[in-house]
Amino acid sequence: MPVKKSVFHWSGGKDSSIALQRILQNPEYSVDCLLTTVNRAHDRITMHGVRRDLLEAQVAKMDIPLEILELPEQPDMEEYNRLLGDKMYGLKERGITHAIYGDIFLEDLKSYRENLMEKLGFESVFPIWKEDTTDLIHQFIDEGFKAITVCFKDDLLGKDFVGRVINKSFIDELPKRVDPCGENGEFHTFVYDGPIFSSSIPFKKGNILYREYDSPSQPDGDVHQPENSKMGFWFCDLLPKIV
Repeated sequence: MPVKKSVFHWSGGKDSSIALQRILQNPEYSVDCLLTTVNRAHDRITMHGVRRDLLEAQVAKMDIPLEILELPEQPDMEEYNRLLGDKMYGLKERGITHAIYGDIFLEDLKSYRENLMEKLGFESVFPIWKEDTTDLIHQFIDEGFKAITVCFKDDLLGKDFVGRVINKSFIDELPKRVDPCGENGEFHTFVYDGPIFSSSIPFKKGNILYREYDSPSQPDGDVHQPENSKMGFWFCDLLPKIV
């Protein structure tokens, strides 16, 4: 059978890294490019808040072409779907037929992605769907991945947890209501080393900032948030480091 040409929806975080590793090990697929949404106003990865420079440093260590979908500050779903559709149609013209995601158990988000991709002519693939998140995060650590937390929901964990390296002590300290992989949007990460990279990505920690956003959240975030509410997040700014 011919190899399935694919675009991987890359966030730069731990779930993306595990899912990408899985798909790179699957001979049925070729990862022809990565696709990342970037906030145009701040030049950072949507929701995660990681600078474009560090995203590009990650991609350089993987040697996979990067496509960037630039978004305005807080697009509504109609605008997001239109912009994503334009980008995906361009990929379709290059023969790409499959869209790959790192989602684990959010049914509404999975259905949204599948329905949208089907309308655009793509088949959606979820390499780590329904896997146990405790097992996944331990696998992430055991296989040599390294990540730092860059964003946390204030109502769940707060400032003290942002800017910390993901390790077994960190996992043990998480409250029981927080998913070990942050699959409910509790936290986001930047992966700076691991088996999918040729070498580690150098960086240094910058300022810790607090920001609020309107719900419903960004299309790549928690689409199940209630209407007309606010969400507070702590961010740890990461700076590229020249070595």
